[in-house]
Amino acid sequence: MKITERQQEIITAAGKILTASGIHGLTIKNLAKEMKFSESAVYRHFASKEEIIVGMLSYLAENMDQRFKNSISEEVTTEENFNALFVSQLNFFNQHPHFVVAVFSDGLFEESKNINQTVNRIMQIKMKYLLPVVLQAQQEGVFTKSITSEDLLHVVMGSFRLLMYKWRISNFEFDIIRYGNNMIETNLTLIKNK
Repeated sequence: MKITERQQEIITAAGKILTASGIHGLTIKNLAKEMKFSESAVYRHFASKEEIIVGMLSYLAENMDQRFKNSISEEVTTEENFNALFVSQLNFFNQHPHFVVAVFSDGLFEESKNINQTVNRIMQIKMKYLLPVVLQAQQEGVFTKSITSEDLLHVVMGSFRLLMYKWRISNFEFDIIRYGNNMIETNLTLIKNK
């Protein structure tokens, strides 16, 4: 999905509204007000609120796919690749907290099938990069084999999701990079072979 500069501005404004007012505050009227132009101008770029949210999530999915691809290197250890994927997410969300609201907002999942499919695509991209790293680390004896790679990922991704949720409900008031790095280290302590 190719996003124009104006669509990116609308997505950013929508993210700010989601952050401040939640899914119910995100209306075309509020968006036009935030952007300081008419509602019809918003409709020239997106047909609906749903299309804006799908656009936001699609942008995130494509951005994540590219970032993750650039984060993985055959020149480093699997543990370093594992770490790099999470650091990439932490840095992105630290710079763009409105995407945290878009991805980790439970109200979004009730909005539409298209939104659910786009969120599912984001999860598939995470798995596309994380699962091979975890499998390789298990094969190398770096990560435990006492639980399946899929269950191991559920634990790790669940702790990341919980951290992002806590950051969001704290109104982004704590240092997500520091807490995120602690979370990564804790997860590594739990999943590495002793």
